[in-house]
Amino acid sequence: MMTSTIFLSLLLALLPCVQSEITLIQPEAETGHPGGSLSLTCKTSGFNLGSSSMYWIRQVPGQGLEWIVYYYSSSSNNYAPAIKDRFTASKDTSNNIFALEMRSVKIDDTAIYYCATYNPQDWVYEPLIFGAGTQLTVEPGQKSIVKPKLSAFYPPKSSSKDAVQAAVCLASDFFPKDISLQLAFGDKPKANVTRPSVLKPDE
Repeated sequence: MMTSTIFLSLLLALLPCVQSEITLIQPEAETGHPGGSLSLTCKTSGFNLGSSSMYWIRQVPGQGLEWIVYYYSSSSNNYAPAIKDRFTASKDTSNNIFALEMRSVKIDDTAIYYCATYNPQDWVYEPLIFGAGTQLTVEPGQKSIVKPKLSAFYPPKSSSKDAVQAAVCLASDFFPKDISLQLAFGDKPKANVTRPSVLKPDE
């Protein structure tokens, strides 16, 4: 009876350690631009990050989960071909942060990114424990508004009253490429000229 009581007391003392909650906290959303760089972070608690296998998994809109990174240490890791040489995972054990540095991002990298791990306290590894995920959106950058440079070219004077004359106004080096010009010639009615943008998103 005494042996059973001691064993039960020891089990109850260890229970809080065994049941410590694993949490993986990620930012809700991040935004990047094609060719740019950014970092995704995953704040961990409830386990020893330094001695745990970690994963980055993503889900592209309309597709299933895609494993992209397995990471234990700088000498023990594996990357999916689609992101190899562009993405680098790392552990900051002093702050309990698992990070993913992303370089030369593409619009195709738009996805929800999950950090994940196994429960290291299980004798047999259970299914992965996931963070809530970070929605990464890679979208074309917006250029700053640039005022146009205007140049006017006037026709030479003509002695003939019936001669057709034309003045030219050149607008250049401006963004966006939507522009509205108002031309005035002496006492003549003003003329409005509008040119819509024909730019592609990345231009």
